Amino acid sequence: MWKQRVNRSNIIIPLLLIGMILMNSCAKRNLTYFQDIGDGQDYVLNNGPFEEPKIVPGDLLDIRVSTLSPESNVLFNYGIVSTDESGEAQMAQDPIVRGYMVDPDGNIEFPTLGAVKLGGLTREEAKVYLKSELASLVIEPKIEIRFLNFKVTVIGEVNRPSSFVVPTERITILEALGMAGDMTAYALRENVLLIRETPDGKVIHRFDIGKKEILSSPYYYLKQNDVIYVEADKKKLNQANVNPTTIAAATIASSLIVALIFNFNDIFVR
Repeated sequence: MWKQRVNRSNIIIPLLLIGMILMNSCAKRNLTYFQDIGDGQDYVLNNGPFEEPKIVPGDLLDIRVSTLSPESNVLFNYGIVSTDESGEAQMAQDPIVRGYMVDPDGNIEFPTLGAVKLGGLTREEAKVYLKSELASLVIEPKIEIRFLNFKVTVIGEVNRPSSFVVPTERITILEALGMAGDMTAYALRENVLLIRETPDGKVIHRFDIGKKEILSSPYYYLKQNDVIYVEADKKKLNQANVNPTTIAAATIASSLIVALIFNFNDIFVR
């Protein structure tokens, strides 16, 4: 057996460095939205421009036609007409709620009219066009059109990642994040990714949720089939609101180790 005296500074310094790193990793991140808006300040910002969504291939449209003729109403709203023994117009199939699918060429198959091209039009433009097409068949038709599958998708570091159908076709990036249960504490708020399909290909845009400029961004309002991806902050994962109990336990453990070192003058190695 032999005894070797070890310089305590050779152990204490690394331990102190480890303690500093540990405490630094436990630092609380600023998870606040719009950090550049000061307390007590009023800002007037124009919202990002809202563009009426245009009908694109793959959209499912609910089209309701109202006329003075019950037969026409049944025909245009459900596609098939039959009559009962009294001669009243009836649906020839169960009234399953369904829509008109826009094909790759932007057309829908509409009763009596056949292929009708609505792709590239807004809802209001499509209503005007369809009304003009029906003008020779019925008197003063009233038309309502809405999207049945207008959806946005939010994935990544959010509490409820999913695709969400939006009945109003008007939704902001903040509302989409709210529908997904907001971002988690581990979300990289400075670099939220938006992926958008366009006729020219995919557009990718990045947001900084901590800046107020997002409110006036042209991407503030989302379009159908937009995807929001919230990335996890891997480099600062341990800085996201660490449990105070964890910090206290780490501090106590470090103190005990230092106390043990100072109470032993020698370390014996066999």
